[in-house]
Amino acid sequence: MGLVRTLIEANIRLSQAFDSILPERVREDGNRHFTDHIVPLALRRGITLYDVGSGRTPCLSRETKEKWEMTVVGLDISAEELAAAPPGAYDRAIVADIGEFVGAAEADAVICRALLEHVPDTSRAMRALAGLLKDGGRMFIFVPSRNAVFARLNLLLDENLKKSLLRFFYPEAKGQGFRAYYSHCTPSQIEELAKKNRLEVEVRRLFWISSYFQVFIPAFLLWRLGQLLLFQWLRTDAAETFIYVLRKD
Repeated sequence: MGLVRTLIEANIRLSQAFDSILPERVREDGNRHFTDHIVPLALRRGITLYDVGSGRTPCLSRETKEKWEMTVVGLDISAEELAAAPPGAYDRAIVADIGEFVGAAEADAVICRALLEHVPDTSRAMRALAGLLKDGGRMFIFVPSRNAVFARLNLLLDENLKKSLLRFFYPEAKGQGFRAYYSHCTPSQIEELAKKNRLEVEVRRLFWISSYFQVFIPAFLLWRLGQLLLFQWLRTDAAETFIYVLRKD
């Protein structure tokens, strides 16, 4: 097993070395950008913020929440996930399916990170998310795209096999591997749903990197080539992941 891990790490280094010669705009990690640059846009003193789908890993620390005197509501389908969050991270916890939930339009901001790909009907989820917001409130979402190669593989693989592969190649991803559907999970589809729910696009960011194929350099090179070809056909909908900041009109 030690030799296998050494080979995997060597392949990751080779993949990263190849990527280092590519333009920076295709190497930026969307999830990191969301955490470092988008979530801070939601911080305003005294507001009510809904953190939807984060469960045990809230987007804001207790210290940040208290510094900004914010009320943070955690909403997740799993009571177990919410209970595993750091103490004090949520002022209130709601156990609910976002596809079925009806909000009271009390939120100044809604954060939804890597959730929409896991709901069977994103159109219903977007309607529910918009229903959480006050008029003028903003929604901050990060979504892996349905058109990404890893997403297509995710849809094809048996759930048990997928989890076993994740544990083997990415031991740091323990606890991940939730079932994914990728319903309406492309930039153009999200913009269409936003329009239907009175949400204006304030920010759009597209990202062209994911780490799944770095463990095997031949697969990584084929993926990069395939991504280039896919862009010629799908253009912005070929992005690996994407971010939107949406304002309720």
